[in-house]
Amino acid sequence: MKIKPISVTELNQYVKNKVASDEFLNSVYVAGEISNFKHHYTGHMYFTLKDENALIKCVMFKNATTHLTFLPKDGMKVNVLGSVGVFERDGVYQIYVQAMQEDGIGNLYAKYEQLKEKLEQEGLFDEAHKKKIPFMPNIIGVLTSNTGAVIRDIINVSTRRNPNVYIRLLPIPVQGEGAAVKIVKAIQLMNEKKLADVIILARGGGSLEDLWPFNEEIVARAIYASELPVVSSVGHETDFTIADFVADLRAPTPSAAAELVVADREDLKNTMDSYENRLKLSLRRKTQLMRLQLEKCMNSIVYKEPFQKINQYYLQVDRLNQQIEEAMNKKIKELKMDFSQKITKLDALSPLKTLSRGYCIAEINGEIVARAEKLKSDMEVDLKFQDGEVKAKII
Repeated sequence: MKIKPISVTELNQYVKNKVASDEFLNSVYVAGEISNFKHHYTGHMYFTLKDENALIKCVMFKNATTHLTFLPKDGMKVNVLGSVGVFERDGVYQIYVQAMQEDGIGNLYAKYEQLKEKLEQEGLFDEAHKKKIPFMPNIIGVLTSNTGAVIRDIINVSTRRNPNVYIRLLPIPVQGEGAAVKIVKAIQLMNEKKLADVIILARGGGSLEDLWPFNEEIVARAIYASELPVVSSVGHETDFTIADFVADLRAPTPSAAAELVVADREDLKNTMDSYENRLKLSLRRKTQLMRLQLEKCMNSIVYKEPFQKINQYYLQVDRLNQQIEEAMNKKIKELKMDFSQKITKLDALSPLKTLSRGYCIAEINGEIVARAEKLKSDMEVDLKFQDGEVKAKII
């Protein structure tokens, strides 16, 4: 007897009906940790509820989200009330959440916050420690998975901006156990061998647990110790990891990291063209200004009659010489007149003048005898007359 197969749709409808008829599944109260949370622009919320061993997809429609008193986010522990149903198109079952209650922060999120606070207090996030990204690096080292969209995006953006850029890929695991250790070794190898001028540490988006290797302390300290600048582009734009805070530069996506690191050749060309045009314009203006200055000099009286100014100075010097000569002659005349007056006065007081009138001067041993009482008998004296000296003896 030939068995007629059923379609996938029929199978999914059957499972859906079975689940819908189960009273227990119509009202479940489940505790778990949120991951992969997305708040759709329609108002619906999509997320995964997980524990240590399993996970289940959840959806909370807009009419139910209006009763929330908090904003759900990854890592948050919650209790949800809802019904289990089957989504026929994908053949998956999920919880249709009708109510949600916050039940503390998940273990991973708590570890994340604790490590973030610790490293921040140690200064690993300080701007003063961040290295400058080279303007035009020769070699860009990329640490990411060698498969997937991330490396393709980086290569596409980099080569589009500059076809001559050299990208050196060092493949690393971007999630899972042991990934953090391999990331650290890759960063250390890049530094020891000087394999690049700048490092891009990248991976795509994911849940908190998927991104956890980039929240490990050993990775953070390896980035901080790196002599090469590190650009972190882990997860989506809204995802922040410890690596983002420690890195010298954080890019929202791997594509953005390539844009930040690789200078656009066309932009550089446009910039150089702009500088060239500005230089030409500046030189043209400078030339015009110098030409005007030259014409002004050529038309100036100094250029046409260069000795006119010198002749004026000659006349001024002659005039000053004449003034000096006149002043000197006047002063000499005044001095001569004053000298004559003083000579006349001195002559009137001169003892020679007295001698010319018939007087003489008596001296003993060079001293003038002014009184007769100083003279005694037989003393010899010198008598000075107008025309000479004689000796005399007192009787």
